[in-house]
Amino acid sequence: MSSYKINLDAEEAAFQDQVDTIEKEWGRAWRSHIKRPYSAPAIAALRNTIPITYPSSIQARKLWDILNAHLKNGTCEKTFGTTEPTIVSQMAKHQQTVYVSGALCGLSEVQYPGCDHADYPWDTVPKVVDKIFKSQLWHDQRQKQFRMQHARLEREKLEAYDFLAPIIADGDMGFGGLTTTMKLAKFFVEVGVAMIHLDDLAIGLKKFTIGEGRTVVPTSEYLARLTAVRMQFDIMGADTLLMCRCDTDRSQFITSTIDPRDHEYIIGATKEVEPLVDAIAKGMASGKSYMVARDEWKAKSGLMTFDEAVKAAATEQQYQEYMSQAIAYGMALRDKRRVSKIILGFDVVFDWDLPRSKEGQYMWKPSVKTIVERAVLAAPLGDMTWARMDAPVWKDILEFHTEVRKAQPNRLFAFGFTGMYNYEKAGFSSDQIRTFSDDMAKLGIVWQVQPIWAVGGLNITAETFAKEWQKDGIAGYIETISKPSRIPPIVDGFHKPSYAGSYLADAFFATVAGQAITP
Repeated sequence: MSSYKINLDAEEAAFQDQVDTIEKEWGRAWRSHIKRPYSAPAIAALRNTIPITYPSSIQARKLWDILNAHLKNGTCEKTFGTTEPTIVSQMAKHQQTVYVSGALCGLSEVQYPGCDHADYPWDTVPKVVDKIFKSQLWHDQRQKQFRMQHARLEREKLEAYDFLAPIIADGDMGFGGLTTTMKLAKFFVEVGVAMIHLDDLAIGLKKFTIGEGRTVVPTSEYLARLTAVRMQFDIMGADTLLMCRCDTDRSQFITSTIDPRDHEYIIGATKEVEPLVDAIAKGMASGKSYMVARDEWKAKSGLMTFDEAVKAAATEQQYQEYMSQAIAYGMALRDKRRVSKIILGFDVVFDWDLPRSKEGQYMWKPSVKTIVERAVLAAPLGDMTWARMDAPVWKDILEFHTEVRKAQPNRLFAFGFTGMYNYEKAGFSSDQIRTFSDDMAKLGIVWQVQPIWAVGGLNITAETFAKEWQKDGIAGYIETISKPSRIPPIVDGFHKPSYAGSYLADAFFATVAGQAITP
Protein backbone atom coordinates (compact mmCIF):
# COMPACT_ATOMS: atom_id res chain seq x y z
CA MET A 1 0.00 0.00 0.00
CA SER A 2 1.38 3.37 -0.96
CA SER A 3 1.53 6.19 1.57
CA TYR A 4 2.78 9.72 1.69
CA LYS A 5 4.82 11.57 4.26
CA ILE A 6 2.78 14.02 6.34
CA ASN A 7 4.23 17.25 7.64
CA LEU A 8 3.00 17.06 11.23
CA ASP A 9 3.37 20.81 11.79
CA ALA A 10 1.29 21.56 8.72
CA GLU A 11 -1.28 18.93 9.72
CA GLU A 12 -1.61 20.42 13.20
CA ALA A 13 -1.87 23.96 11.84
CA ALA A 14 -4.56 22.93 9.36
CA PHE A 15 -6.50 21.20 12.13
CA GLN A 16 -6.36 24.27 14.38
CA ASP A 17 -7.50 26.45 11.47
CA GLN A 18 -10.45 24.12 11.03
CA VAL A 19 -11.27 24.33 14.74
CA ASP A 20 -11.14 28.14 14.55
CA THR A 21 -13.40 28.11 11.50
CA ILE A 22 -15.95 25.92 13.25
CA GLU A 23 -15.96 28.12 16.35
CA LYS A 24 -16.57 31.16 14.16
CA GLU A 25 -19.43 29.34 12.41
CA TRP A 26 -21.00 28.51 15.76
CA GLY A 27 -20.47 32.05 17.05
CA ARG A 28 -22.57 33.76 14.37
CA ALA A 29 -25.50 35.65 15.86
CA TRP A 30 -28.16 33.75 13.95
CA ARG A 31 -26.78 30.43 15.25
CA SER A 32 -26.31 31.50 18.87
CA HIS A 33 -29.43 29.64 20.04
CA ILE A 34 -27.81 26.26 19.26
CA LYS A 35 -26.18 24.51 22.24
CA ARG A 36 -24.07 21.49 21.38
CA PRO A 37 -22.96 18.68 23.74
CA TYR A 38 -19.77 18.19 21.72
CA SER A 39 -16.73 20.35 20.97
CA ALA A 40 -15.36 22.12 17.91
CA PRO A 41 -12.20 19.94 17.93
CA ALA A 42 -14.41 16.83 17.82
CA ILE A 43 -16.20 18.12 14.72
CA ALA A 44 -12.93 19.24 13.12
CA ALA A 45 -11.59 15.71 13.55
CA LEU A 46 -14.68 14.35 11.77
CA ARG A 47 -14.62 16.74 8.81
CA ASN A 48 -13.06 16.00 5.45
CA THR A 49 -9.87 17.80 4.51
CA ILE A 50 -11.56 19.26 1.39
CA PRO A 51 -14.18 21.92 2.22
CA ILE A 52 -17.51 21.43 0.43
CA THR A 53 -20.35 23.93 0.22
CA TYR A 54 -24.02 23.05 -0.27
CA PRO A 55 -27.05 24.93 -1.70
CA SER A 56 -28.83 23.62 1.40
CA SER A 57 -27.05 26.29 3.44
CA ILE A 58 -28.23 29.07 1.10
CA GLN A 59 -31.80 27.82 1.31
CA ALA A 60 -31.59 27.46 5.08
CA ARG A 61 -30.48 31.04 5.58
CA LYS A 62 -33.23 32.18 3.24
CA LEU A 63 -35.80 30.20 5.22
CA TRP A 64 -34.46 31.56 8.51
CA ASP A 65 -34.99 35.12 7.27
CA ILE A 66 -38.50 34.31 6.03
CA LEU A 67 -39.58 32.76 9.33
CA ASN A 68 -38.06 35.47 11.50
CA ALA A 69 -39.72 38.17 9.41
CA HIS A 70 -43.04 36.49 10.16
CA LEU A 71 -42.13 36.29 13.84
CA LYS A 72 -41.34 39.99 13.93
CA ASN A 73 -44.56 40.91 12.11
CA GLY A 74 -46.85 38.48 13.94
CA THR A 75 -47.72 36.76 10.65
CA CYS A 76 -47.19 33.27 9.27
CA GLU A 77 -46.38 31.25 6.19
CA LYS A 78 -49.21 28.95 5.10
CA THR A 79 -48.08 26.10 2.90
CA PHE A 80 -49.01 22.51 2.08
CA GLY A 81 -47.45 19.17 1.29
CA THR A 82 -46.73 17.80 -2.15
CA THR A 83 -44.37 15.47 -3.99
CA GLU A 84 -45.09 16.85 -7.46
CA PRO A 85 -42.75 19.41 -9.13
CA THR A 86 -45.54 20.78 -11.34
CA ILE A 87 -47.55 21.70 -8.25
CA VAL A 88 -44.46 23.26 -6.69
CA SER A 89 -44.10 25.51 -9.74
CA GLN A 90 -47.57 26.90 -9.02
CA MET A 91 -46.97 27.22 -5.28
CA ALA A 92 -44.20 29.71 -6.10
CA LYS A 93 -46.91 32.24 -6.95
CA HIS A 94 -48.43 32.13 -3.47
CA GLN A 95 -46.29 30.18 -0.97
CA GLN A 96 -42.85 31.01 0.36
CA THR A 97 -41.98 27.40 1.26
CA VAL A 98 -42.64 23.84 0.10
CA TYR A 99 -43.32 20.85 2.35
CA VAL A 100 -42.45 17.26 1.45
CA SER A 101 -44.48 14.91 3.64
CA GLY A 102 -43.34 11.39 4.45
CA ALA A 103 -46.94 10.22 4.44
CA LEU A 104 -47.39 11.48 0.87
CA CYS A 105 -44.12 9.92 -0.25
CA GLY A 106 -45.12 6.59 1.27
CA LEU A 107 -48.39 6.69 -0.67
CA SER A 108 -47.23 7.91 -4.08
CA GLU A 109 -43.45 7.69 -4.44
CA VAL A 110 -42.66 4.04 -3.66
CA GLN A 111 -43.07 0.65 -5.31
CA TYR A 112 -45.27 -0.64 -2.50
CA PRO A 113 -47.48 2.17 -1.16
CA GLY A 114 -49.07 2.11 2.25
CA CYS A 115 -50.46 4.08 5.14
CA ASP A 116 -48.34 6.50 7.15
CA HIS A 117 -46.24 3.87 8.93
CA ALA A 118 -42.91 5.38 7.80
CA ASP A 119 -42.11 1.91 6.48
CA TYR A 120 -40.84 3.09 3.11
CA PRO A 121 -37.09 3.02 2.25
CA TRP A 122 -35.08 5.53 4.26
CA ASP A 123 -33.97 7.49 1.19
CA THR A 124 -37.50 7.96 -0.22
CA VAL A 125 -38.12 11.51 1.02
CA PRO A 126 -34.61 12.82 0.17
CA LYS A 127 -35.05 11.53 -3.38
CA VAL A 128 -38.32 13.44 -3.69
CA VAL A 129 -36.62 16.56 -2.33
CA ASP A 130 -33.90 16.05 -4.94
CA LYS A 131 -36.50 15.85 -7.70
CA ILE A 132 -38.29 18.97 -6.50
CA PHE A 133 -35.15 21.03 -5.90
CA LYS A 134 -33.81 20.22 -9.37
CA SER A 135 -37.15 21.24 -10.86
CA GLN A 136 -36.96 24.50 -8.92
CA LEU A 137 -33.49 25.15 -10.31
CA TRP A 138 -34.80 24.44 -13.83
CA HIS A 139 -37.74 26.83 -13.46
CA ASP A 140 -35.39 29.46 -12.04
CA GLN A 141 -33.07 28.98 -14.99
CA ARG A 142 -35.71 29.07 -17.73
CA GLN A 143 -37.37 32.15 -16.18
CA LYS A 144 -34.04 33.99 -15.94
CA GLN A 145 -33.10 33.11 -19.51
CA PHE A 146 -36.49 34.23 -20.83
CA ARG A 147 -36.29 37.52 -18.96
CA MET A 148 -32.71 38.22 -20.04
CA GLN A 149 -33.54 37.82 -23.71
CA HIS A 150 -35.66 40.96 -23.34
CA ALA A 151 -34.49 44.53 -22.96
CA ARG A 152 -34.50 46.05 -19.48
CA LEU A 153 -37.70 48.07 -19.89
CA GLU A 154 -39.52 45.10 -21.42
CA ARG A 155 -38.73 43.00 -18.36
CA GLU A 156 -40.94 45.18 -16.18
CA LYS A 157 -43.99 43.50 -17.71
CA LEU A 158 -42.69 39.94 -17.54
CA GLU A 159 -43.39 37.34 -14.87
CA ALA A 160 -40.91 37.18 -12.01
CA TYR A 161 -41.46 34.48 -9.41
CA ASP A 162 -39.12 33.11 -6.78
CA PHE A 163 -39.11 29.46 -7.81
CA LEU A 164 -36.44 28.62 -5.22
CA ALA A 165 -38.83 28.40 -2.28
CA PRO A 166 -37.05 26.66 0.63
CA ILE A 167 -38.03 23.02 1.07
CA ILE A 168 -38.98 21.63 4.49
CA ALA A 169 -38.94 17.83 4.57
CA ASP A 170 -40.15 15.03 6.80
CA GLY A 171 -37.33 13.05 8.42
CA ASP A 172 -39.82 10.97 10.42
CA MET A 173 -37.94 9.23 13.27
CA GLY A 174 -34.59 8.83 11.52
CA PHE A 175 -35.15 5.29 10.16
CA GLY A 176 -32.88 3.33 12.47
CA GLY A 177 -29.86 3.83 14.69
CA LEU A 178 -27.85 7.00 14.98
CA THR A 179 -25.61 6.27 12.00
CA THR A 180 -28.67 5.73 9.79
CA THR A 181 -30.09 9.00 11.03
CA MET A 182 -26.80 10.70 10.17
CA LYS A 183 -26.87 9.26 6.64
CA LEU A 184 -30.44 10.47 6.23
CA ALA A 185 -29.42 13.97 7.33
CA LYS A 186 -26.42 13.91 5.00
CA PHE A 187 -28.54 12.96 2.01
CA PHE A 188 -31.02 15.72 2.79
CA VAL A 189 -28.22 18.30 2.82
CA GLU A 190 -26.81 17.03 -0.45
CA VAL A 191 -30.16 17.35 -2.27
CA GLY A 192 -30.82 20.95 -1.23
CA VAL A 193 -33.30 20.79 1.64
CA ALA A 194 -33.58 23.91 3.81
CA MET A 195 -34.92 22.23 6.94
CA ILE A 196 -35.92 18.77 8.09
CA HIS A 197 -38.01 17.76 11.06
CA LEU A 198 -37.37 14.76 13.26
CA ASP A 199 -39.90 13.37 15.72
CA ASP A 200 -39.84 11.31 18.90
CA LEU A 201 -41.86 8.34 17.63
CA ALA A 202 -40.77 4.72 17.72
CA ILE A 203 -39.92 2.96 14.49
CA GLY A 204 -42.50 0.51 13.19
CA LEU A 205 -45.09 0.97 15.92
CA LYS A 206 -47.73 3.19 14.33
CA LYS A 207 -51.23 1.70 14.39
CA PHE A 208 -54.44 3.28 13.17
CA THR A 209 -57.52 1.08 13.43
CA ILE A 210 -57.52 -0.56 16.86
CA GLY A 211 -57.37 2.48 19.11
CA GLU A 212 -53.62 2.17 19.61
CA GLY A 213 -51.95 5.02 17.78
CA ARG A 214 -48.48 6.38 18.35
CA THR A 215 -45.60 5.16 20.47
CA VAL A 216 -42.86 7.53 21.59
CA VAL A 217 -39.27 6.76 22.49
CA PRO A 218 -37.60 7.76 25.78
CA THR A 219 -36.56 11.39 26.10
CA SER A 220 -32.89 10.40 26.00
CA GLU A 221 -33.32 8.55 22.69
CA TYR A 222 -35.15 11.50 21.16
CA LEU A 223 -32.40 13.91 22.19
CA ALA A 224 -29.76 11.52 20.81
CA ARG A 225 -31.52 11.52 17.43
CA LEU A 226 -31.55 15.30 17.29
CA THR A 227 -27.92 15.47 18.39
CA ALA A 228 -26.92 13.04 15.63
CA VAL A 229 -28.57 15.24 13.00
CA ARG A 230 -27.03 18.41 14.40
CA MET A 231 -23.63 16.72 14.47
CA GLN A 232 -23.98 15.60 10.85
CA PHE A 233 -24.88 19.13 9.76
CA ASP A 234 -21.83 20.43 11.64
CA ILE A 235 -19.53 17.81 10.12
CA MET A 236 -20.67 18.94 6.68
CA GLY A 237 -20.35 22.61 7.62
CA ALA A 238 -23.98 23.06 6.56
CA ASP A 239 -26.40 25.66 7.90
CA THR A 240 -29.35 23.34 7.28
CA LEU A 241 -32.10 23.93 9.82
CA LEU A 242 -33.53 21.32 12.17
CA MET A 243 -37.11 21.28 13.40
CA CYS A 244 -37.77 19.37 16.63
CA ARG A 245 -41.18 17.71 16.43
CA CYS A 246 -42.80 16.24 19.52
CA ASP A 247 -45.53 13.64 18.95
CA THR A 248 -46.15 12.95 22.63
CA ASP A 249 -49.57 14.63 22.49
CA ARG A 250 -52.11 11.80 22.33
CA SER A 251 -49.42 9.14 22.08
CA GLN A 252 -50.42 6.06 24.05
CA PHE A 253 -47.20 4.11 24.53
CA ILE A 254 -43.51 4.50 25.21
CA THR A 255 -40.89 1.90 24.29
CA SER A 256 -38.79 1.92 27.47
CA THR A 257 -38.57 3.08 31.08
CA ILE A 258 -34.84 3.76 30.83
CA ASP A 259 -35.12 7.53 31.26
CA PRO A 260 -36.37 8.74 34.69
CA ARG A 261 -37.66 11.91 33.02
CA ASP A 262 -40.45 9.79 31.55
CA HIS A 263 -41.44 7.90 34.70
CA GLU A 264 -44.03 10.44 35.81
CA TYR A 265 -46.17 9.62 32.76
CA ILE A 266 -45.89 5.84 32.51
CA ILE A 267 -49.08 4.00 33.43
CA GLY A 268 -49.27 0.92 35.60
CA ALA A 269 -51.90 -1.45 36.99
CA THR A 270 -52.95 -0.93 40.61
CA LYS A 271 -55.04 -4.08 40.93
CA GLU A 272 -53.97 -7.72 41.20
CA VAL A 273 -54.58 -8.75 37.60
CA GLU A 274 -52.89 -10.98 35.06
CA PRO A 275 -50.71 -9.36 32.38
CA LEU A 276 -52.59 -7.65 29.57
CA VAL A 277 -51.08 -9.89 26.88
CA ASP A 278 -52.30 -13.00 28.72
CA ALA A 279 -55.80 -11.57 29.16
CA ILE A 280 -56.02 -10.67 25.47
CA ALA A 281 -54.81 -14.12 24.41
CA LYS A 282 -57.42 -15.83 26.60
CA GLY A 283 -60.16 -13.48 25.46
CA MET A 284 -59.44 -14.00 21.78
CA ALA A 285 -59.26 -17.76 22.32
CA SER A 286 -62.78 -17.60 23.73
CA GLY A 287 -64.05 -15.71 20.68
CA LYS A 288 -63.74 -12.10 21.80
CA SER A 289 -62.18 -9.48 19.55
CA TYR A 290 -58.79 -7.99 20.41
CA MET A 291 -60.34 -4.66 21.36
CA VAL A 292 -63.07 -6.16 23.54
CA ALA A 293 -60.60 -8.34 25.44
CA ARG A 294 -58.21 -5.41 25.85
CA ASP A 295 -60.87 -2.98 27.04
CA GLU A 296 -62.31 -5.47 29.55
CA TRP A 297 -58.85 -5.89 31.09
CA LYS A 298 -58.24 -2.15 31.20
CA ALA A 299 -61.58 -1.58 32.96
CA LYS A 300 -60.63 -3.82 35.90
CA SER A 301 -56.89 -3.13 36.21
CA GLY A 302 -56.96 0.29 37.85
CA LEU A 303 -54.70 1.95 35.29
CA MET A 304 -53.01 5.15 36.43
CA THR A 305 -49.62 6.78 36.90
CA PHE A 306 -47.68 6.21 40.12
CA ASP A 307 -48.44 9.72 41.40
CA GLU A 308 -52.14 9.05 40.81
CA ALA A 309 -51.84 5.72 42.63
CA VAL A 310 -50.32 7.47 45.63
CA LYS A 311 -53.11 10.03 45.61
CA ALA A 312 -55.73 7.26 45.56
CA ALA A 313 -54.11 5.51 48.54
CA ALA A 314 -53.21 8.55 50.66
CA THR A 315 -55.03 11.13 52.72
CA GLU A 316 -54.97 14.67 51.35
CA GLN A 317 -52.32 15.66 53.89
CA GLN A 318 -50.16 12.63 53.04
CA TYR A 319 -50.48 13.32 49.33
CA GLN A 320 -49.46 16.95 49.71
CA GLU A 321 -46.40 15.85 51.73
CA TYR A 322 -45.58 13.28 49.05
CA MET A 323 -45.85 15.83 46.26
CA SER A 324 -43.62 18.26 48.11
CA GLN A 325 -40.87 15.62 48.07
CA ALA A 326 -41.56 13.75 44.82
CA ILE A 327 -42.38 16.56 42.41
CA ALA A 328 -38.87 17.11 41.08
CA TYR A 329 -38.63 16.70 37.30
CA GLY A 330 -36.91 13.47 36.35
CA MET A 331 -37.42 11.71 39.69
CA ALA A 332 -37.12 7.95 39.16
CA LEU A 333 -39.93 5.56 40.11
CA ARG A 334 -37.74 3.82 42.70
CA ASP A 335 -37.28 7.16 44.51
CA LYS A 336 -40.98 7.93 44.29
CA ARG A 337 -41.69 4.52 45.84
CA ARG A 338 -39.24 5.18 48.65
CA VAL A 339 -40.82 8.56 49.48
CA SER A 340 -44.37 7.22 49.37
CA LYS A 341 -43.56 4.28 51.64
CA ILE A 342 -42.01 6.57 54.25
CA ILE A 343 -45.08 8.80 54.24
CA LEU A 344 -47.83 6.16 53.88
CA GLY A 345 -46.15 3.33 55.76
CA PHE A 346 -46.76 0.74 53.05
CA ASP A 347 -45.88 -0.02 49.43
CA VAL A 348 -48.33 1.41 46.91
CA VAL A 349 -49.57 -1.24 44.49
CA PHE A 350 -48.31 -0.24 41.06
CA ASP A 351 -46.93 -2.41 38.24
CA TRP A 352 -46.11 -0.84 34.89
CA ASP A 353 -45.12 -4.22 33.40
CA LEU A 354 -48.63 -5.70 33.57
CA PRO A 355 -50.14 -3.33 30.94
CA ARG A 356 -47.31 -3.83 28.44
CA SER A 357 -48.33 -4.63 24.87
CA LYS A 358 -47.30 -7.74 23.00
CA GLU A 359 -44.55 -5.62 21.39
CA GLY A 360 -43.30 -4.71 24.86
CA GLN A 361 -44.49 -1.10 24.93
CA TYR A 362 -45.41 0.58 28.20
CA MET A 363 -48.65 2.51 28.51
CA TRP A 364 -48.20 6.27 28.48
CA LYS A 365 -50.30 9.17 29.71
CA PRO A 366 -49.86 12.16 27.40
CA SER A 367 -50.42 15.74 28.46
CA VAL A 368 -49.42 19.24 27.41
CA LYS A 369 -46.89 19.19 30.25
CA THR A 370 -45.07 16.22 28.70
CA ILE A 371 -44.76 17.99 25.35
CA VAL A 372 -43.52 21.19 26.99
CA GLU A 373 -40.81 19.31 28.90
CA ARG A 374 -39.54 17.51 25.82
CA ALA A 375 -39.74 20.61 23.64
CA VAL A 376 -37.72 22.69 26.09
CA LEU A 377 -35.03 20.01 26.35
CA ALA A 378 -34.85 19.63 22.57
CA ALA A 379 -34.92 23.33 21.69
CA PRO A 380 -31.16 24.03 22.03
CA LEU A 381 -30.42 21.33 19.44
CA GLY A 382 -32.78 22.72 16.80
CA ASP A 383 -34.10 25.86 15.19
CA MET A 384 -37.86 25.38 15.37
CA THR A 385 -40.43 23.40 17.37
CA TRP A 386 -43.54 21.55 16.20
CA ALA A 387 -45.90 19.95 18.68
CA ARG A 388 -48.07 17.56 16.72
CA MET A 389 -51.64 18.08 17.92
CA ASP A 390 -54.06 16.04 15.86
CA ALA A 391 -57.01 17.61 17.63
CA PRO A 392 -56.29 21.36 17.81
CA VAL A 393 -57.73 22.21 21.21
CA TRP A 394 -57.16 25.94 21.64
CA LYS A 395 -56.40 25.85 25.35
CA ASP A 396 -53.74 23.18 24.75
CA ILE A 397 -52.21 25.14 21.88
CA LEU A 398 -52.12 28.28 24.01
CA GLU A 399 -50.63 26.47 27.02
CA PHE A 400 -47.91 24.69 25.05
CA HIS A 401 -46.60 27.66 23.13
CA THR A 402 -46.87 30.01 26.10
CA GLU A 403 -44.92 27.67 28.37
CA VAL A 404 -42.17 26.94 25.85
CA ARG A 405 -41.76 30.65 25.17
CA LYS A 406 -41.06 31.22 28.84
CA ALA A 407 -37.88 29.19 28.38
CA GLN A 408 -37.28 30.19 24.73
CA PRO A 409 -38.69 33.70 24.22
CA ASN A 410 -37.78 33.95 20.52
CA ARG A 411 -38.66 30.41 19.58
CA LEU A 412 -40.03 29.70 16.12
CA PHE A 413 -42.98 27.28 16.04
CA ALA A 414 -44.70 25.17 13.40
CA PHE A 415 -48.19 23.69 13.29
CA GLY A 416 -49.70 20.96 11.12
CA PHE A 417 -53.42 20.92 10.33
CA THR A 418 -55.17 17.58 10.45
CA GLY A 419 -57.09 17.28 7.20
CA MET A 420 -60.39 15.86 8.40
CA TYR A 421 -60.61 17.35 11.89
CA ASN A 422 -64.11 18.57 12.72
CA TYR A 423 -63.53 22.08 14.03
CA GLU A 424 -67.22 22.87 14.42
CA LYS A 425 -67.81 19.77 16.55
CA ALA A 426 -64.86 20.79 18.73
CA GLY A 427 -66.55 24.10 19.48
CA PHE A 428 -64.88 26.44 17.00
CA SER A 429 -67.17 29.10 15.56
CA SER A 430 -66.90 30.05 11.89
CA ASP A 431 -65.17 33.28 12.92
CA GLN A 432 -62.67 31.38 15.09
CA ILE A 433 -61.87 29.02 12.23
CA ARG A 434 -61.37 31.98 9.90
CA THR A 435 -58.91 33.67 12.27
CA PHE A 436 -57.28 30.45 13.53
CA SER A 437 -54.04 30.88 11.56
CA ASP A 438 -53.71 34.55 12.50
CA ASP A 439 -54.37 33.81 16.16
CA MET A 440 -51.69 31.11 16.17
CA ALA A 441 -49.23 33.42 14.41
CA LYS A 442 -49.42 35.73 17.41
CA LEU A 443 -48.04 32.84 19.51
CA GLY A 444 -44.98 32.57 17.28
CA ILE A 445 -46.41 29.78 15.10
CA VAL A 446 -44.86 31.18 11.95
CA TRP A 447 -44.96 28.08 9.73
CA GLN A 448 -48.34 26.43 9.26
CA VAL A 449 -48.82 23.45 6.98
CA GLN A 450 -51.59 21.26 5.60
CA PRO A 451 -49.40 18.17 5.06
CA ILE A 452 -51.63 15.97 2.92
CA TRP A 453 -53.60 18.27 0.59
CA ALA A 454 -52.02 16.41 -2.32
CA VAL A 455 -54.18 13.38 -1.49
CA GLY A 456 -57.67 14.75 -0.91
CA GLY A 457 -57.20 17.92 -2.96
CA LEU A 458 -55.77 16.18 -6.01
CA ASN A 459 -58.26 13.33 -5.77
CA ILE A 460 -61.18 15.77 -5.88
CA THR A 461 -59.67 17.55 -8.89
CA ALA A 462 -58.83 14.33 -10.72
CA GLU A 463 -62.19 12.71 -10.02
CA THR A 464 -64.03 15.83 -11.22
CA PHE A 465 -62.06 15.91 -14.48
CA ALA A 466 -62.38 12.15 -15.00
CA LYS A 467 -66.14 12.41 -14.69
CA GLU A 468 -66.35 15.39 -17.05
CA TRP A 469 -64.00 13.78 -19.59
CA GLN A 470 -66.04 10.60 -19.65
CA LYS A 471 -69.23 12.62 -20.11
CA ASP A 472 -68.20 15.32 -22.58
CA GLY A 473 -64.88 14.16 -24.08
CA ILE A 474 -62.79 16.71 -25.97
CA ALA A 475 -65.67 19.17 -26.10
CA GLY A 476 -65.69 19.36 -22.34
CA TYR A 477 -61.90 19.60 -22.22
CA ILE A 478 -61.93 22.54 -24.61
CA GLU A 479 -64.54 24.40 -22.53
CA THR A 480 -63.18 23.65 -19.04
CA ILE A 481 -59.42 23.45 -19.62
CA SER A 482 -58.20 24.61 -23.03
CA LYS A 483 -60.10 27.89 -23.45
CA PRO A 484 -59.69 29.10 -19.83
CA SER A 485 -55.97 28.23 -20.00
CA ARG A 486 -55.43 30.62 -22.91
CA ILE A 487 -57.20 33.63 -21.39
CA PRO A 488 -54.63 36.09 -19.95
CA PRO A 489 -52.94 35.58 -17.60
CA ILE A 490 -52.21 32.38 -19.51
CA VAL A 491 -52.20 29.26 -17.34
CA ASP A 492 -48.81 27.53 -17.18
CA GLY A 493 -48.56 24.51 -19.47
CA PHE A 494 -47.05 23.18 -22.69
CA HIS A 495 -49.00 25.81 -24.65
CA LYS A 496 -46.95 28.52 -22.89
CA PRO A 497 -43.41 28.37 -24.36
CA SER A 498 -41.77 30.37 -21.57
CA TYR A 499 -43.11 27.94 -18.93
CA ALA A 500 -42.44 24.79 -20.96
CA GLY A 501 -38.79 25.77 -21.45
CA SER A 502 -38.96 26.18 -25.22
CA TYR A 503 -37.00 29.42 -25.19
CA LEU A 504 -34.40 27.87 -22.89
CA ALA A 505 -33.84 24.97 -25.27
CA ASP A 506 -33.51 27.39 -28.20
CA ALA A 507 -31.01 29.40 -26.17
CA PHE A 508 -28.83 26.31 -25.73
CA PHE A 509 -28.72 25.75 -29.49
CA ALA A 510 -28.07 29.43 -30.17
CA THR A 511 -25.23 29.60 -27.65
CA VAL A 512 -23.56 26.51 -29.10
CA ALA A 513 -23.81 28.17 -32.53
CA GLY A 514 -22.12 31.29 -31.18
CA GLN A 515 -25.26 33.44 -31.44
CA ALA A 516 -26.17 36.14 -28.93
CA ILE A 517 -29.09 35.31 -26.62
CA THR A 518 -29.29 38.67 -24.83
CA PRO A 519 -30.12 42.11 -26.33
